[in-house]
Amino acid sequence: MKYTDPEILAIILGMASVTYGIRFVLYARAHRTHIPDWLEAALKFVPVAVLTAIISPMILMPEQHFSLDWHNPWLLGAAAAFGAGFWKQQPLLTILAGVVVFFTARSLLP
Repeated sequence: MKYTDPEILAIILGMASVTYGIRFVLYARAHRTHIPDWLEAALKFVPVAVLTAIISPMILMPEQHFSLDWHNPWLLGAAAAFGAGFWKQQPLLTILAGVVVFFTARSLLP
């Protein structure tokens, strides 16, 4: 199905109004609501949990099967990144350690 230019513009404007309309309603009411302290404390762990859920399958199942041995460059790179991040707590060093170990292991391991 082909859309004309005015139809495409109407679709884009409709999607934008729905998206920003929902956000505006939530932001407009945000000052009236209070998040309990226990919920606010729990929400601080959401980014870590989401990143772990995204990255874990890639690290533990690089070729569609579970691989928890030293022949897995993804696991070695993740372990190096975790160690560097835990030790120095510097994001750039953490990324560099993981990338260097990953590519080194990928080129040297069978």
